[in-house]
Amino acid sequence: MFKRRQKIKHPKATYDQQLLTLLNAAKVDWDRAKQNEKAIYDNNTSELVTQTVLARAKYLYLYREARRRQVHGNQIQRSVIDK
Repeated sequence: MFKRRQKIKHPKATYDQQLLTLLNAAKVDWDRAKQNEKAIYDNNTSELVTQTVLARAKYLYLYREARRRQVHGNQIQRSVIDK
C-alpha cells in the first residue's frame, strides 16, 4: 500500500549535469536570438528585442545558479571555440 520512494543515486551529480545541459542550451538560444536581432532589420523589432532580453535573463540566471553551486563543466562551449 505504501511504497518507499526510490532514492536517486548521486543526486548532486545528476542535478549538476542537468544544470550544465540547461546552461549550454540557454547559451545557444541567447546566441541565436542575438544573431536574429542583428540579421533582421525591421521597424517593428520590439518583439525580437524582448526575445533577446528574455534569453539573456534565462542564461544569466542559470549561470549564477551554476556559480552558486560551484558546478564545473568538463567540456568547452562551442561559443568559446568559434571565436
